[in-house]
Formats: sequence, structure tokens, C-alpha cells
Amino acid sequence: MPAIPSHVPEPSRTDPALIRNFCIIAHIDHGKSTLADRMLQLTGVVEQRQMRAQYLDRMDIERERGITIKSQAVRLPWAPTHDKNDTHILNMIDTPGHVDFTYEVSRSLAACEGTILLVDAAQGIEAQTLANLYLAMENDLKIIPVLNKIDLPAAQPEKFSEELANLIGCDPDDVLKVSAKTGLGVEALLDKVVAEIPPPVGVADAPARAMIFDSVYDSYRGVVTYVRVIDGQLSKRERIRMMSTGATHELLEIGTNSPEMLSADGLGVGEVGYLITGVKDVRQSKVGDTVTSQHKGAEEALGGYKDPKPMVFSGLYPLDGSDYPELREALDKLQLNDAALVYEPETSAALGFGFRVGFLGLLHLDVIRERLEREFGLDLIATAPNVVYRVLMEDGTEHTVTNPSEFPEGKISEVYEPVVRATILAPSEFIGSIMELCQTRRGTLLGMDYLSEDRVEIRYTLPLAEIVFDFFDQLKSKTRGYASLDYEPTGEQTSSLVKVDILLHGDKVDAFSAITHKDAAYAYGVRLVAKLRELIPRQAFEVPIQAAIGSRVIARETIRAIRKDVLAKCYGGDISRKRKLLEKQKEGKKRMKMVGSVEVPQEAFIAVLSSDDSAGSGKGKK
Repeated sequence: MPAIPSHVPEPSRTDPALIRNFCIIAHIDHGKSTLADRMLQLTGVVEQRQMRAQYLDRMDIERERGITIKSQAVRLPWAPTHDKNDTHILNMIDTPGHVDFTYEVSRSLAACEGTILLVDAAQGIEAQTLANLYLAMENDLKIIPVLNKIDLPAAQPEKFSEELANLIGCDPDDVLKVSAKTGLGVEALLDKVVAEIPPPVGVADAPARAMIFDSVYDSYRGVVTYVRVIDGQLSKRERIRMMSTGATHELLEIGTNSPEMLSADGLGVGEVGYLITGVKDVRQSKVGDTVTSQHKGAEEALGGYKDPKPMVFSGLYPLDGSDYPELREALDKLQLNDAALVYEPETSAALGFGFRVGFLGLLHLDVIRERLEREFGLDLIATAPNVVYRVLMEDGTEHTVTNPSEFPEGKISEVYEPVVRATILAPSEFIGSIMELCQTRRGTLLGMDYLSEDRVEIRYTLPLAEIVFDFFDQLKSKTRGYASLDYEPTGEQTSSLVKVDILLHGDKVDAFSAITHKDAAYAYGVRLVAKLRELIPRQAFEVPIQAAIGSRVIARETIRAIRKDVLAKCYGGDISRKRKLLEKQKEGKKRMKMVGSVEVPQEAFIAVLSSDDSAGSGKGKK
């Protein structure tokens, strides 16, 4: 653990009037982590020799892809330029920028009084910036608008200051201009944080109440719980109670992150820090729960967070069936670090034992899969992602379908599918191609606004199933990479959805079933049977591959039989002799076909079911 500089103040009961809690929100790749790096250097909590780029991004995947996945909290001492004797404590939370990790952002916002809204001076406001801005406004946070990357040749600070000012309702001169890379303007930004963000408000002598906004699993110390103290104070070695579960624990260690862990005697009103109780099960320190003292504790819990709902489901199966227990253990451990991950066991006739896992989006799926493979050494197959449908039967029964094989047989009254409200920001020259794309994906236009002369915000209602495959890739290619997308669930709608079954030799293969819109079913069936014809090896008899909706076949391909050349021994001679030999062979093939069964190789299942060619497109996007 790196040494802590001697001038970092000892974190014990800081006066709430000197505390400022804030976070940084921005679109992906607009410079949040770089700005956080400069703040760490300026405030002196990280020495120059220990400094590295993206200091707060601890995971290899975060560093490689240049994205933040987990929000990180850090305590910074700062003496404003106008009064160097007045040292304030700034608790900063660096948040992810991607739409799939909005849940992380919402939890961070609840622990703050203000936020820095960071916008790239060369790109302007993006869809995710807007989404996070609205989240901050809902939480009544003080917003400090900042333009980053003003040292770039392509920067247009005047134009985007105007755009930001119109959005927030401030003066364009109030928008701070910084360069996180060079450090230009970062001191002025920290001064503004001290001057404008209100100090935390709480009752110091009331019963202790602290909100859990994150928890991570440490293999040596158990669960590390991150809290923001609202009222009262928490002290080392006292017994605490989790208000939602009623579980009580002894506080073995309490302290702050500066940015490495620094233990203290306790935390007071408005302070952000960590608790260690030695608990090994992260479910006992639930995000959004209230921590209080066991003796004379609070009666009323703080308002928690809404539990995140998985948007996309995918099956994860180990390539080697004997790895199933390891996969279960790996998912258990990952759930400790990712409250939004949900999973349940499932079996597949084709792939064996595995798990049906719920994700917040495609990047979330991609990151979890990569972490399982890297951190736990597993080889996995991920089935193509699909969403949750609700099916009402004519007899009044209702089914929830997370997997096409669960789609009920019989008379269906209505099928409901989830829909999302998508916000697309793009240059106005691409309006036509964006509308055309959304129209083909069964979208309904909600409205359109011009943010400036050449930038437009388009809002659509789209079925989630149409977004989870390659929608974002198509959007990027149609707008030369300029469009940005954000979406949020808005409920469900009835739709003409059907289940397409694949029949091999007359037998249904459950693993290949898919739920598609009636209009797209034929194209899907034709594409899949053509793919299977190439992947399944020829048998000793002819094998028909059919795509069917119910009992109606909509597409067919045939795998020709492997034939022995029975005419090889006939050198000329009478045609009737040749015909007799061919008829005899035909009879044999017919008998074979009646008792034969088709062996589908594992490679064929992997090629058709795997999400590599569709979901893989979600890498590092939006």
C-alpha cells in the first residue's frame, strides 16, 4: 500500500461546514478519470512518483478500454486560493459514463450535494451527459458546468459554452474551461467547488444514520462497505445494525479513502468513508441500506435506491461441463462487486448446465463475461442476448418468458414486450438516416429538438429487443460515428411476436428456438436454416432442416446424404441392372432414415447460439 503523504489531515470528526461532497458526471471518454488524476496530484494525496494515468480505475478492463466501470470515492484536502489557512475536505466520487452503468451513477449522486458536469469542448453534449444531468437535477444537486479539453485544436469553447448555458439556465461566462490533461483551470475548479457546493446538512447529536452507496469484496478482509454519514457519528469497535436486514456486526475498522484506505477513530456528519465488519457475505451490506448504532439506534431508515432491473438476458455456459461449480462460485464473487448482476441456474439440451444471467445492457454483458474469463480462468459460451416477454393465454394464465424455450404452446391472447425511450443526439444532417433506421426497428417518433443550429436531439420509443443486437453499430455507421444513444425503460407494449422453431429431421431442437416479430420471422428462419446446412455434417441419410411457426413450415434446406458409388463396378452394360442397384440403395437409405438420428456437433451450437457476432458489437460503446 502506498505511503500516505504526511500533510493529509487525520480523518476524525471534521467540521461539516468544511466538507464538500461532489461527483463528476460526463459522457464516456470526456475526461472524467483524467480530471480526477489532476485533482489527486494538485491536492497532494498521491505523490508524483506513484502517479499513473486513470489512477482510480483499478480493473485491468477499465484501463485497457479507457472506461470507468466502478465508481470510486476519494478524500481530498484543499485550501482555497484566496485563503490558504482554511483547509476544506473534498469527497470526490468518480462515476462511469456509459448508459449500462447508470445505476452506479445514481447511487453516487445520492451521496453528494453537488456535481461537476464535464463536457468535451471538441464534441459537445452527448446523450449520456443529458441523462446524467437529468439524474442530478432530480436529486436537487448544485451543478457546476465545465468544458474539458480546451487545449485541443478542434475545441470550440464558445459554441459549447452557449449550448451548456442554454441547457442549465446559466450565463455562458459561468462555464469553466479546463484542460484535465495539462492541469489548466483545475485549481479554479476546486475553488469553485468549495465556494458553490453547499456543505452537508445533518444533526451531529442525533442517532447515527449512514447510507451505503457501494460495497466491494476484498479476499483478505471480507466485505468493504462505502458509506456517507447523514446524521450522528459512527465509531470504531461499536456494534452497528443494518436497518433492512436487522443484522448486527462489530465495526472492526472505519476510515476514509485518500485514495488508499486510511483508518480513523470514526466518521461524523457529512463524511464519506468505508466500514469493515469482517462479514464475508456482501448481501448483508445491501447497497441503499441504512447503517445505525445497535445501542440507541435510529428508528427511521433513509430513503434507499430503486433496485436495478435487468434489461437483457443471456445464458452463460462453461465449455467444459465440469467447470459448472467454478462458474457458480465466480458469479457469486462478482455479485459482491456488482449489485446489478442477477442470475439463476438453467439447463440446455445442447449446452448442458449453466446460468441465465440478467444484465443492464450489452456492455455490461461483455464486461462481466470478460471478467469471468480473465479473473477466474473460465472458458464460456454466451448465448445470444434476449429480453423478457409476458405472454397472456386465452384461458387467462400468464407466463414470463426469459428464454425462447419457455414460450408456451397453445392459444395465445397477447404478447407483451419491453419498450425503451431512446434519446439520440447527432448532427442535423443525419436526421433522415436516423429516422429510417428507427422506422425499420419498429420505432415511434416522440419528438425532436434542436440543441443548436447543427445538433439535434431525437426521441423515439423502441422495443428493447430491437436495440440489444446491432442497433448501436448501425446508428454509428449511418452517422459516421457522430451519433450518441441513451435509453431508459418505459414499460411494455403488445406486439405480434411469434416463436420460430427449428426442426432437424422432424424433431424440434429447443436450443435453436427464437422469439421474433411476425414480419421478421421468415427472414430469420431462412437465415438460420442456411447457416445450419453449412454447419451440420452430412449423414448417411438425407436430413431436412425446417424453420416453423407452430405447425407451419416457413423455410427449408436439405442436407444431402453421403452416397456410396454403387455403380462403380458396372462397366457399361444394361441400364436395368444399374437401376436395380440404385433402387436397392434407395430402400436402404429409407430404412436408415426411419431409425437414424442427427448428431449436431458442439461447434454448430456454439456458432449459432453464441453472441460473438451480435453482442460482441457492444464493446466500449455509447
